[in-house]
Amino acid sequence: MYLPRRTSRAAAALRPGRVRIAAAALVSAAAVVALTGCSGFEYTENICGSDEYPVLSVGSTGSSCVSDKEEPPAGSARFPEGKVPKEVDDKWDVYWATHTLDKDGNIIDVPAAG
Repeated sequence: MYLPRRTSRAAAALRPGRVRIAAAALVSAAAVVALTGCSGFEYTENICGSDEYPVLSVGSTGSSCVSDKEEPPAGSARFPEGKVPKEVDDKWDVYWATHTLDKDGNIIDVPAAG
């Protein structure tokens, strides 16, 4: 009479079907981490370097950075107090995309291109 050998637990754990399921689960977990794992880390880019400040082109939406040791060049002005953009796409960077200063320093809507 032939009695089949018992399969050990270790051998049962390595059955091809279980290996495929475990591999699929690991691949799925890696994909989730790759797609969403870095979403908590937001990259922000400063408008200017550490020894510079931003200036606005009078009458247009252009801007540039000037050394802290210099005054704004002709045709440029400092942003109004409290309305200085610090990072790309922050509240004030977006605001100044549609607004500018006139020659008297008043905030105006950007003139339509024509």
